[in-house]
Amino acid sequence: IRPRDWSSDVCSSDLAAVIPYYERFLKKFPNFRALAVAAEEDVLAHWAGLGYYSRARNLQKASRQMAELGAFPREHAAIRELAGVGDYTAGAVASIAFGLAHPAVDGNVRRVVMRLAGSAQISVEDEAEALLDRKRPGEWNQALMELGAVVCVPRDPGCEACPVAKWCAARAQGLQAELPPAKVKSRLIRKDRTLVVVRKSGKILLVPSPRVTGFWDFPEPFEGLRLGAQLGTFRHAITVSQYVFEVREGFARRVPDRARWWDEKDLERIPFSTASKKAWACLKQS
Repeated sequence: IRPRDWSSDVCSSDLAAVIPYYERFLKKFPNFRALAVAAEEDVLAHWAGLGYYSRARNLQKASRQMAELGAFPREHAAIRELAGVGDYTAGAVASIAFGLAHPAVDGNVRRVVMRLAGSAQISVEDEAEALLDRKRPGEWNQALMELGAVVCVPRDPGCEACPVAKWCAARAQGLQAELPPAKVKSRLIRKDRTLVVVRKSGKILLVPSPRVTGFWDFPEPFEGLRLGAQLGTFRHAITVSQYVFEVREGFARRVPDRARWWDEKDLERIPFSTASKKAWACLKQS
């Protein structure tokens, strides 16, 4: 198995969709020093469109850790200490970037190792450690990842094309389709919410988001609010929560303590939640 040629990969539609957002983020924060000194509000605003915002916060925390060190750490334990870095990321960076003998166990590698062993009861991490090529750990880890991504896939694995098929206990036992065991899917929880658009003299009333820390949202109904016309409805999912939002016009005699009036033009530069962006679209279409 050859190590992955990253330059030849073809982007999926999902990956292609986020590339402009990623390039914008890198243009704004080209290195860890720039990210370390930035305001969190600015970081979150430029991360919009790139997924879970906890990643942006951890990336900034890690940048500040690197700023204190003066450079990116080169030892596995120190890499693992960076905010947001787990065992897989630490192993992948340590082995691929620095040639350190540490396994990198992602979902693909977990599936390959479990099938090779023919059991779901093993410690995958210990097994991956035992299998590791200590002379070429980076290439080995990439090879296992690629094997799981293109041959030892979850459904209908290509055993006939697999270069390690003769050592695979799962194939010998006819268990390759049963390993790893299927995960129990979390049940979606429906939550009905109302977002209210309150405007005054060209300004919009926003409150700190109750769903996404560090972001601003349109408020939900509060004391002193009079609801007006319905502007639209939309669905929005956050992990296992399936929100159904109604968007209403509102008129306020007084506003919540933490609320703040923003100019409409500011909505493009502040951390504005995705749900509220959808609500804003309802307003524009009404």
